[in-house]
Amino acid sequence: MKELPILRLDLKRAIAEARKDLIAEEEPLHIMVDSHHVATIICSPAKRKELAIGHLLSEGLLRSLDEVDDVVIEGQRCRVILKQGLDVGERIRLARPFARVVLTSCGSPDYWPLSKLVDRLRIPRLRARVRVSARTALEATKALNRLASTFRKTGGVHVAALWSIDGALIAVAEDVGRHNALDKVIGAAALQGQDFSRTLLSTSGRLTGDMVLKASRVGIPVVSSMAAPTTSGIEVAMRTGLTLAGFARGWRMNVYTHPERIAL
Repeated sequence: MKELPILRLDLKRAIAEARKDLIAEEEPLHIMVDSHHVATIICSPAKRKELAIGHLLSEGLLRSLDEVDDVVIEGQRCRVILKQGLDVGERIRLARPFARVVLTSCGSPDYWPLSKLVDRLRIPRLRARVRVSARTALEATKALNRLASTFRKTGGVHVAALWSIDGALIAVAEDVGRHNALDKVIGAAALQGQDFSRTLLSTSGRLTGDMVLKASRVGIPVVSSMAAPTTSGIEVAMRTGLTLAGFARGWRMNVYTHPERIAL
């Protein structure tokens, strides 16, 4: 966050007041895998290692953290060094035909519809037979307001959190981009050695197809948001076997796909 001067206008009282306000920061992060430039992500500056690892896992460029030898951050560059003998060049060519710049509002526009990408990459269906209490899923999503300290101060970020099936908090992250917040909690959980098949993701952002695809790629079986899904989000969730819930507010939520994992 950065404190900057602003002019606050109050039309009801017809006054203008000079004051200072906290503003959410963003900066580029250039992600390298060995010598390959994978992406430049416009992001909040915190948790850059988690963002890089989470992005590579959720985009299918890493299969597990076991493939990583080291992560080196130098300025605005994050280099992920793979273990000797491992080459992910083919994965990079398959997942993304060219290096990308990912803006704060953007996910993955390279393929559309995303259901075709699911088929092309042969992403396995989620088989997790977990059951999550509806109350747990709802409370996990409602808790985002309490956890989002940067949002309360700036109003300029998204928040995502990963929970155990019984509602214990695993990781939380805020970012100017909803995809980045998701990648950061995925990266944080991977660095902890968490089993994604027994987790629940809650997010403040809308559930588009690329958001759902990120979660399904790492094996998260249940995703809940206080916002709405889109048709692509529902379609990807249907194809990958993910339980998708939206509008989790008050005492209600809508379950759009695979409701068998949600227990009243």
